Amino acid sequence: MSPSPSSPSPSQDRSRNRRADARRSRASILDAAIRLLNERPDASVEAVATAAGVTRQTVYAHFPSRERLLAATLDRLTERTAAAMAAAEPDSGPAAEALLRLLDAAERCTAEHPGLVRAAAALPTDAREDAERHVAVAELLERVVRRGRHDGEFDDGLPADWLVSAVIALAHTASEQAEAGRLSPDRAREVLRTSLLRLLGTGSGRAAEGAGNGGTGGGEARDG
Repeated sequence: MSPSPSSPSPSQDRSRNRRADARRSRASILDAAIRLLNERPDASVEAVATAAGVTRQTVYAHFPSRERLLAATLDRLTERTAAAMAAAEPDSGPAAEALLRLLDAAERCTAEHPGLVRAAAALPTDAREDAERHVAVAELLERVVRRGRHDGEFDDGLPADWLVSAVIALAHTASEQAEAGRLSPDRAREVLRTSLLRLLGTGSGRAAEGAGNGGTGGGEARDG
């Protein structure tokens, strides 16, 4: 008796199992890479393989080079960051406050992986790849920006996609300044908030700026 059309053949079962095994193997390698590279940004592929409990050949089967492995770990970290931002209630409350919540969530996620961020800084710059990596993050930010423009909180004189790109660039700059020791983490956060709210050009944003700094008016960025 031949198998029914809806029943997978033994070869299909084996193929499906191999794909599932490959996905699990890739996930375990990435999880190990994130942990290890955060502790040791210069960790080798061999060290990652050992931490993941696989052979070096298995790592290379998924990632042809250390550079590609590092890029994939950065992709995974960005996915986690987007998930944290989505959990920060982007559709609740004033748009300015929502935007700050999303950026705070992103900053916390990044701050938990300083070693990985340092390792990723060694990657060659690829604007297209970076844009693709940040699609989910950009969509969340754009949602808040468009809501703020619609509600009259944000100036609608500039294109929304340009504002989103500027928000991401400013957030990266704040992180880099803090990482390099040019600004303390608190000062970098203060300057970022002030810069963003001025960029968005809102009256209500001033109130959120004050609220984000304890309501003391500390959001004003001063030289020095």
